[in-house]
Amino acid sequence: FLQERLRCVLGLLLLLHSTDSFYVPGVAPINFHRNDPVEIKAVKLTSSRTQLPYEYYSLPFCQPSKITYKAENLGEVLRGDRIVNTPFQVSMNVEKKCEVLCNFPNKPVTLTVEQSKLIAERIREDYYVHLIADNLPVATRLEFYSNREEEEKKKEKDVQFEHGYRLGFMDGNKFYLHNHLSFILYYHREDVEESQEHTYRVVRFEVIPQSIKLEDLKADEKSMCTLPEATGSAPQEIDPTKENQLLFTYSVHWEESDIKWASRWDTYLTMSDVQIHWFSIINSVVVVFFLSGILSMIIIRTLRKDIANYNKEDDIEDTMEESGWKLVHGDVFRPPQYPMILSSLLGSGIQLFCMILIVIFVAMLGMLSPSSRGALMTTACFLFMFMGVFGGFFAGRLYRTLKGHRWKKGAFCTATLYPGVVFGICFVLNCFIWGKHSSGAVPFPTMVALLCMWFGISLPLVYLGYYFGFRKQPYDNPVRTNQIPRQIPEQRWYMNKFVGILMAGILPFGAMFIELFFIFSAIWENQFYYLFGFLFLVFIILVVSCSQISIVMVYFQLCAEDYRWWWRTFLVSGGSAFYVLIYAVFYFVNKLDIVEFIPSLLYFGYTALMVLSFWLLTGTIGFYAAYMFVRKIYAAVKID
Repeated sequence: FLQERLRCVLGLLLLLHSTDSFYVPGVAPINFHRNDPVEIKAVKLTSSRTQLPYEYYSLPFCQPSKITYKAENLGEVLRGDRIVNTPFQVSMNVEKKCEVLCNFPNKPVTLTVEQSKLIAERIREDYYVHLIADNLPVATRLEFYSNREEEEKKKEKDVQFEHGYRLGFMDGNKFYLHNHLSFILYYHREDVEESQEHTYRVVRFEVIPQSIKLEDLKADEKSMCTLPEATGSAPQEIDPTKENQLLFTYSVHWEESDIKWASRWDTYLTMSDVQIHWFSIINSVVVVFFLSGILSMIIIRTLRKDIANYNKEDDIEDTMEESGWKLVHGDVFRPPQYPMILSSLLGSGIQLFCMILIVIFVAMLGMLSPSSRGALMTTACFLFMFMGVFGGFFAGRLYRTLKGHRWKKGAFCTATLYPGVVFGICFVLNCFIWGKHSSGAVPFPTMVALLCMWFGISLPLVYLGYYFGFRKQPYDNPVRTNQIPRQIPEQRWYMNKFVGILMAGILPFGAMFIELFFIFSAIWENQFYYLFGFLFLVFIILVVSCSQISIVMVYFQLCAEDYRWWWRTFLVSGGSAFYVLIYAVFYFVNKLDIVEFIPSLLYFGYTALMVLSFWLLTGTIGFYAAYMFVRKIYAAVKID
C-alpha cells in the first residue's frame, strides 16, 4: 500500500518537474535586424538591507532629453517598479569600445555635495541598479571555484548570476561609484531564407560594472574614450564632504549564443539549488503520507470500535456509563459564541483558499512567468476580489446553520473584516515609505483604485454570495441539540488551547518550511521565485496535513467531553502560522542585514499580514475538515 502511494507520488513529481521548464511567454519575441536600436530601460534601485526601492532618477545619473515612464500594471506599481528610458544608445550587433554617456569629455559631470552624500549613502546601504533590455533584466556574472577536487578546480569555475549590478563599493571608509558599464549582450540568430536579411533576438543581458577615475578615462571630442589597462587604473572615489567630478561611460559587446528565445530566462532562474527542493519535497511527501497512513488507520480503527460499541442494542445500560464522544451528542452542534465573526473569518479563508489555489495552478502552467512583470500580484489582487462570491456563499450558509438572523450585517462583516485589517496595516506602512520618498510607496491614485475595487467589486460579490448562501438549506446536522447545555468536565493540561496550537502546527509547518525559505528569499532578497510546480505540491501536502491534524485534535477534544469545538478547531488548525511567525523572526535575525527602524517595521508589518493570512487559510481548511468529520461520526451512531 505504501509502495503504491510512493509510486504515485514520484510519478506526480516527475510530471511537476516537467511543468517547471514549460514556459508560456508573457510577450511575443521581438526580431531585430542589424543596426536596429535596442532600448535599455531602468527599472529601479533595490537593497535587501533597507527593503526600500527607489526610482532610477532619484540619483543624479545621466538623463535623456525627454524622460518617458512606461505605463504600468497594478503588480508593478505595488512592487515599486518605475520603468523609464535611459540615454544608453545600443544597436543590434554593433560594438562600442567606450563612449561617454552625457556631457562632453571636456565638461565632466559635477556632483554637488548633497548629491555626493546621497550616492555615498546608497552605496553604504548596498543598493543594486536594475536595467532591462528587450524585457530581460541585467545580471552580473559571479565566477567562483566550487569545493571540488584540486584537478577539477583548475578546469571548471562555477558561474552564478546576481540580479542587477552594484551601485558602487566601499573600501575602508571610502566610497567608490561604478561609473563605467560594460554591457555584454547575447543574441540568437534566427533561421531565415537565403535572400532575406538575418534577424536576431536578444537572449541574455550581462554587465560588468567598473569604477574608473576621471583622469584615467581618456576621452576625445567625439565622446569616444579609451579604457585604461586593468592594472594601472584607480577607481572613481565619491567624497561625500565636497563636490565630485566624474564621467559616466559605457561600452557594448555582442556575442552569438545557442540559447533559443523561449529558454532565455533559464539563466536567471537557475540561481538557486533545485536539489534541495527535490530532497525537501520527497522528504515532506514521505513523512506526510506515512503519518497520514498511521493517523487514518488509528482514527478509522478506533472509530469503528467506538461506533460498534455505541450501536450494540443489548448493552445499552453499559453504554450509558461509558465516557466518550457519544455522550456529548446533544451539545456537539450547539452554536458557538460570536457566530457572525466566525463565519466572516471562514468566508475570508475560503476566499484566500480559492485565490491561492488558482494563482499557484496558473503559475505552475507557466502563465505567470517572471517575464510578465507584476502579473502575479495583479492576478492575485483581482482573483481575491472575484472570489468574494464563494467567500460570501460559504459564510452565509454557515451563519444560517449557526442560527444567525442578521444576514446583511454578516455579509458586511465578511466583506470588510479581513480586507479592512490588511488595508489598515498597509496604509500605515505606506505612510512610512512615503516619508522615505521610496518608489515602493503606493501612489494615492492606485490606493483609490484599490478601494474602488474593494467596494465596487468585492463587496457587492460578497453580498451576492452571502444572500444565496443564507437562503440555501443550512448544513444538515445529524443529531438534535438539547435545550440545557451539558456540564463540561475539568480538562487535562494537554487539552489547553495553546498546547493544542503548538502540537497541531508542527506537522503542516514541517512539510513546507524549506519552501518557505525560498519564498522569503524571493520576497526579501530580490530573487525570482519560479518553482510553482513544487509550490503546488507543497500546497496539497499542506491541505492534507492540516485536515488530518484538525480531525485528530477534534476527536481528542470530543473524547474529553468538551463540545466547544467550533472556535477551538479554527484556532488550533492555524497553529502552523505561529511557527511561520517564529521562522520569520529567525530569518530576520540570521539571514537579513537590516539594522534601521523603518526597514524592520516594514519586514514585521508584512510578516504580520502573511501570518494572519496563513492562519485564516489553514484554520479554514482545518475547520471544514473537522466539521465534515463530526457530522460523519454522529451520523454513524444510533441515538436513542
